[in-house]
Amino acid sequence: MADPTDAGDGSGVPPVPAPEADAEPLAPDDLLGAPLAEDEDEDQGEEEDGDRDRDRDRDRDGDGGAGPHPAPEQRREKDEREEDDRGYDDLRRVHQLVSNNFYGTVDATGAAFGFGTASSPGLSPGTIEPREADRALRFFLPTQPCFDEALARLRADGLVVLTGRDGCGRRAASLALLRTVLGRAARLRSMSPANALAQLAASQDLKPGQGYVILDYAGELPDQAVQTYEVGRLGEELRRKGSYLVITAGDTTRRRLALRDHCVPWQAPDPVALFAHCRAELPAARLDPGTEQELLARIGEQPRPADVVAAAEALARDGAEKALETLRDRHRELVQEHFRKQPSADDLLPLAALAFLEGIPERTFEKECAALAAHVRNWEQSGETPVGEPDGTGRTPLRPTVAEQSRARWKQRAAGLVTTEHRPGPGRDAGRSERRLVFVSPRVRELVIAELHDLYGYELWYPLRQWLGELALRGDLDTRTEVARGVALLARYALVEVDENLLKVWSDGITSQRVTAALTLQFMCEVEHLAPQALTIVLGWTANSGPGRAVTAAMALTGRLGSLYRLEALNQLWFLTLRGERIAFSARRSLALLLQTAEQDPERVRFLLRWVRTVVKNTAPASRERSIALRTAVQLLEAVRLEAPEPVTAAVLRTVPDSARHLGSLWADVLHSTNRSRAVGALCRTLVQLRDDPSVTGAVRELGEAMRNAMTERQWAALCHHLSIALRHPDYAIPGARRLAQVLLGSLRGRAPADPRRATAPLLPTTPFPSAQGGRSK
Repeated sequence: MADPTDAGDGSGVPPVPAPEADAEPLAPDDLLGAPLAEDEDEDQGEEEDGDRDRDRDRDRDGDGGAGPHPAPEQRREKDEREEDDRGYDDLRRVHQLVSNNFYGTVDATGAAFGFGTASSPGLSPGTIEPREADRALRFFLPTQPCFDEALARLRADGLVVLTGRDGCGRRAASLALLRTVLGRAARLRSMSPANALAQLAASQDLKPGQGYVILDYAGELPDQAVQTYEVGRLGEELRRKGSYLVITAGDTTRRRLALRDHCVPWQAPDPVALFAHCRAELPAARLDPGTEQELLARIGEQPRPADVVAAAEALARDGAEKALETLRDRHRELVQEHFRKQPSADDLLPLAALAFLEGIPERTFEKECAALAAHVRNWEQSGETPVGEPDGTGRTPLRPTVAEQSRARWKQRAAGLVTTEHRPGPGRDAGRSERRLVFVSPRVRELVIAELHDLYGYELWYPLRQWLGELALRGDLDTRTEVARGVALLARYALVEVDENLLKVWSDGITSQRVTAALTLQFMCEVEHLAPQALTIVLGWTANSGPGRAVTAAMALTGRLGSLYRLEALNQLWFLTLRGERIAFSARRSLALLLQTAEQDPERVRFLLRWVRTVVKNTAPASRERSIALRTAVQLLEAVRLEAPEPVTAAVLRTVPDSARHLGSLWADVLHSTNRSRAVGALCRTLVQLRDDPSVTGAVRELGEAMRNAMTERQWAALCHHLSIALRHPDYAIPGARRLAQVLLGSLRGRAPADPRRATAPLLPTTPFPSAQGGRSK
């Protein structure tokens, strides 16, 4: 799906306009060509302005007081910075460990943690191309009278809200409605599910004849609540311009006064009729009467249209047995059968612990399982109902003994649900592998959590929440990552409980808790209807919730969340860079991490680079905002890859077409600022990394042309002078690097500097690569 690339598309009014693909380079200030002393004077003034701004922001965000900082305050700021550094190091390691799964599709039944393309058109804000809508609507069967009622309301009001439970087909219906009124060739626009309605109501940029869709509308933040008057005004504007808006939302939206008159309850089509419709569109498959009867009986039990379609496709592709296998849901039957036996506490607690700690080393799991049992025993001392017996009868006390063969008991404890694997730990070879308990499939883990939530109440979940809180506080990174996965699965069934009892606490805690909260929101994005909720939670943390939660929000906006909601994430991070220094530092780290995780996705890389160029272009010269934008840009140019201590810019130039034009513009801008030495150092490291790769010669030449086009002759000559001096340093004085530098500067070979008085220049920092991973600045 195409991403939004302009601010006037009706997708909202972001703080910074969306990047234009062919934005003109910004005419730079004539700094490099000026005498060095003048450069230093202007740089010093800019630094002093930045110091005053940081002091003012620190006062506003609670990061410091007015006047000179006393020693305790300085120590507190240093400790906070070190904590945030550890948090970003944890995030970087998690992203690095799962990088092989970054680009898989979203699977609502338990996909791997990744940053891939959304499986449903419209989940990511942007343009929905006709071919994407065709794919989504291939098997669409209108539900009557819902469809006709929604169509009539859309034509009359320009706005309709489809409400209903998740999985009932609202998304496909929204696309079908818009294509019915606008035609099959219409290019529809998907908008952010958080605050998009408020932004659209206030926007003057609605395009005529455009179809808009907001999928899984998550509501507005309290200070931007949409009132009935504003929704009415939005409807008038839509009708005036011949544009249309379809919103999909949960049943609770019908209780919102502003939208109540626009809601149409949506129902899934009859599953048997949908199955027959799908079979008519697919290659014929022969069925004997007995198999057909069983298949239709199973089909009639399916509440989700997607499951019916999957069965029809399996029938056409693989035959009747495969279709029946997709409908029988053997794992669900096994899990339900296990809980029907009402397992004792001795069997229940290890299974509950595994649901939140799957795949960690068995020795670690046993220790944490014992800690959960201790929490339960403390709870049971209050005389309440024991967790092993939901009805309060037949109490089975916990009696762990050394003589019990607890590891062997898994064969009886969770037969068919749990198995063991030997896996190496992070960074270790197979010879150092350890035995780990895992579920037989990711779906079993989700189903176990669902049964625990449905069958057990406060007597289990109160000590379990205490235990999870302790793990988020003190657990190692592997343990906390699995806790985040499990809590994200729990959010599918108890989102409000997860938000209020876990995420809200962790987001304002210490680093380990904040990283766990950020990872939980990332894993929540694996389920399409939870992704908008995750975004809404993060946006709430960025607004008047304190510096701790703001830092957690910046962490959460990396990875999958930042991939799905690209423009929203970038604009929120830009907003955070304008706050206190601690928050701004975290936001810059998050932007660098977004670039690092996007390395293998050319479209995301280009979008991010265009956005940064646009931010720089739209800031006033010598302003505080421009200083912040350039500081952010140089941090991106200095970022290193997740997999190796190599510049990301080198990998981008090697693999992303058209990246040289954007990188050249950014380098030219940064070279005209107080970050000049860092920019030249980053350029040298990039050339060193690419020195033995002949395939990048063209990209390096294009990079040089883009930089020269953004500079005056004096500035270009000064760059040649500085780069020549830098390449004499032992870390950069490599023949291949010097040859590549000649390609970069080739159009000026043999030309003398414009100002011969510039005979000296300061040497660059001697560090060949930044000592801090994840784009951390020195």
